[in-house]
Amino acid sequence: MTGLRIGMVDLDTSHPESFLPIVRAHGHDVVAVYDGGTVWDPDYAEHFAKRHGIATVCRSTAEMAEQVDVAFLHGCDWDRRVERARPFVEAGVALLVDKPMGGTASAIRTLLSFADGGVRITGGSSLRWCREARRWRAEHADDPADFALAGCSGDEFEYGVHAYSLVHGLFGPGIVAARHLGGHRQRRVEVRWEDGRTAMVSAGPAPGRHPYYATVLSARSVEHIAADPDGLYEEFLTATLPYLAGEAPEPLPLHQLVEPELAALAGQISARDDGRWVELREPAVDAAAFDGTAFGVRYRAAKRGG
Repeated sequence: MTGLRIGMVDLDTSHPESFLPIVRAHGHDVVAVYDGGTVWDPDYAEHFAKRHGIATVCRSTAEMAEQVDVAFLHGCDWDRRVERARPFVEAGVALLVDKPMGGTASAIRTLLSFADGGVRITGGSSLRWCREARRWRAEHADDPADFALAGCSGDEFEYGVHAYSLVHGLFGPGIVAARHLGGHRQRRVEVRWEDGRTAMVSAGPAPGRHPYYATVLSARSVEHIAADPDGLYEEFLTATLPYLAGEAPEPLPLHQLVEPELAALAGQISARDDGRWVELREPAVDAAAFDGTAFGVRYRAAKRGG
């Protein structure tokens, strides 16, 4: 595989540090970083770069776009996705967009338009590619999932999108609608595929930490799986880096890859509308929004202890 010059944008979460050794093991180099200050102090990027042997700390994403082949957009404030992406798109730089890929249908459509313009874009949740889901589908090629319950603890969107992505990996693409089912403590949303199959997602804060899990029913089996967190990033980057290097097809077309985020948005509208089924393509979904800026404030407080 061609060695890529990679830039990391917004060092808010554990992902930049966790991705670094994997990227390097695949023969690529992280050559630049930029941090917008959502979580960390202004000197954090300098310390991060020095600690990890990264040559350049950029003052802007536009500066970085001149120096890299691929940018990883890592920030915890998903409301900045389009703003962060635009300089790279204008420079023809490929993008890996961390989950959630956008908190509104408008932001997601903008990313799709960037991809339609010829820029390689992929990303989302690592759970979409986890070995447990891929193994289950391979073992049930002639006995596909009919129903599943998937879930996790934590913020219903930042972490909940992992649960939507896990069932997306188990069932495959084709989610067309979602409806809110209510719930106690956690929000529960049913999602429906174009062939009529359904799955339920339960996500939100909980007193204890839940794993990323799914109980999957098929015509001939019932199986419970829990994703092993240790291998998630390796599996994710193995699935996406060859495409970003221009040496493999898309691991999944972007319009299918964003179905988990759109399903969560449709579920929000369904909650507003007394639990009706809401199609992902409905104009009503444009009114849904998960507040990335507010999440960034909470995340900063949690990371910094106040």
